[in-house]
Amino acid sequence: MVRVLFTCLLCALSAPGAVSAQTPAYVGSEQCADCHEAEALAWAGSHHAKAWTLPDSTTVRADFEGTEFEHDGMTVRFRDQGDGYVAEVTEKNGETTEYELHSVVGIEPLQQYLIETEPGRLQSFDVVWDTEKGEWFYLYPDQDLPPDDGLHWTGPYKNWNGRCAECHATGYEKNFGARTGRYASTQSEIGVGCEACHGPGSAHLDWATGKALADGLDEFGFSMTWGSGETEAEIQQCASCHSRREALGDGNPLPGTPFHDAYNLAVLRPGQYHPDGQILDEVYVYGSFLQSKMYAKGVGCMDCHEPHGATLKAEGNAICTQCHSPVGNPSFPTLAKKDYDDAEHHHHVDGGEGAQCKSCHMIERVYMGVDGRRDHSFRIPRPDLGARIGAPDACTDCHEDKGQEWAAERIAEWFPSSTHRQPHYGEAFAQAINAPTDSGPGLTALAMDETQAGIVRATALYLLQPHATPDLADDTAELLSDSDPMIRANAAPLQRAAALEDRTARLMPLLQDPMQSVRIAAAREFLTIPTQNLGPSQRALAGQGMQEWQRSLSHRLDFPETHMVLGGMALTLRNAEAAERAFREVVSMDPQRAEAWPMLVQLAQINGGPAAARSVLREALDILPDDPTLQRLAVELRP
Repeated sequence: MVRVLFTCLLCALSAPGAVSAQTPAYVGSEQCADCHEAEALAWAGSHHAKAWTLPDSTTVRADFEGTEFEHDGMTVRFRDQGDGYVAEVTEKNGETTEYELHSVVGIEPLQQYLIETEPGRLQSFDVVWDTEKGEWFYLYPDQDLPPDDGLHWTGPYKNWNGRCAECHATGYEKNFGARTGRYASTQSEIGVGCEACHGPGSAHLDWATGKALADGLDEFGFSMTWGSGETEAEIQQCASCHSRREALGDGNPLPGTPFHDAYNLAVLRPGQYHPDGQILDEVYVYGSFLQSKMYAKGVGCMDCHEPHGATLKAEGNAICTQCHSPVGNPSFPTLAKKDYDDAEHHHHVDGGEGAQCKSCHMIERVYMGVDGRRDHSFRIPRPDLGARIGAPDACTDCHEDKGQEWAAERIAEWFPSSTHRQPHYGEAFAQAINAPTDSGPGLTALAMDETQAGIVRATALYLLQPHATPDLADDTAELLSDSDPMIRANAAPLQRAAALEDRTARLMPLLQDPMQSVRIAAAREFLTIPTQNLGPSQRALAGQGMQEWQRSLSHRLDFPETHMVLGGMALTLRNAEAAERAFREVVSMDPQRAEAWPMLVQLAQINGGPAAARSVLREALDILPDDPTLQRLAVELRP
């Protein structure tokens, strides 16, 4: 059965999921302005409205008046030819191509430009405009990216349709054709419009004229309700774009869809976060915010952010003192009432940079060259912890000439009786990175600790996968029914070590979980459960789960990493030919994908013999001549 499902991946399973006939239609943001003038005016100048625009004199900030930019053997000449903007690109291999600007991304502090390299395929150009300095710059100055590199601006990782458009458009559908390799993407409007957050507006227009509403909508005809006290739902709607996640569908889910039914949120993985959960890679906001005490106490995005203008509700420390003050905030009655905007608390010069709440409690990191983003975990500075686990801290961010031991001493002097220097989950995560063989007990204790944030416990479960044993599967089985879908999803892989009967019984309920991310996590585990061990109803349910997983994969067939998954799936099913095709697709999309080539060499030997393997190996070494695994294979396969 599973083999049939795998074979069908590129056919029946690639069909879109069913959409209710009652789903309203998108009508466009301009339909909202007449009745909602103030909100529309605030939105019109916002970063949401300017997230993706067509190029004209009002949207293009860069200098296209014959300017030129050079970097690492590449030259770009920009010009405004009256009826459009042009970038003439001479790549480092000497090839020159003239591209017409398709559209514009963002408004400040940088502006990026999209180029249509073939019909329907939009690519994000790596030479961008610094709106503050008024100059061109290259996004990745330390990387050597020739045209045949997967990370080159024409490659799969810089594709706008698959990697970016969903969060810069309203009513977006990617529509990638796996067989043609072409995109037929659509959207109701470019930019983050009113309906991106509220949902399609046609039923709301019906409501305004007194027509009856379909089931499943709120009293005003929307799929997403705001301002009714449903803070968690509101946070999840914002998180649909402001998060590091894997989309499970083909475009924008209907606003109001629970986050974990539409996405798989990245946990606090090494390389993306520091061991203590501070931001490292570009992870956006949601994963940080879920770690915070503010989130745990019911604070939502709109407590600080004005939603239509996408601005803060107050400037400077006033955004924090609306709650953190002697008066407090009745919405959060457990918050201590005291003066935080005072030198006795911040120990810096009043009004200076060091006295700003964000300087100590929201470290800033710069992405895309000039774009500063702040960590939303709202953590207390812990230079003492950073010194132990190799994580940064807010103090030495500013006092670069000082060490973390100095910073820890200062804080200990200022707050000698503080209760905030207790053990931290970052210590268990650091051990998992630096001494993984000894990290199992600490991670297990963290996963079982109900006082920790859900994303922290889910991360512990993720890091426990190499430690899976029958005892660990037994100990964590109760987490399969935890209230947090992230915990349920990340507990599922630990059941691989359980006895087959126990594994099946424990995972079967997850195939009917209300959240798609959990159902898919469970379905993956059924790949290794022989169908003959399942009863008829169990086989049917496992089949449905497998179809849902594969349908989700079919929406990401433009990603090299998806074909890595498909190759692994084929190997699990002992289908060497399908595995070879999958890994060949990986290196076709990204020739520098080093982990795919050794698999391809070994599969070529299985499917075609030593001569075929040596042929693939020569191909691989031409691209990655210094790769140690390939060099070892060259010795092993020497005639």
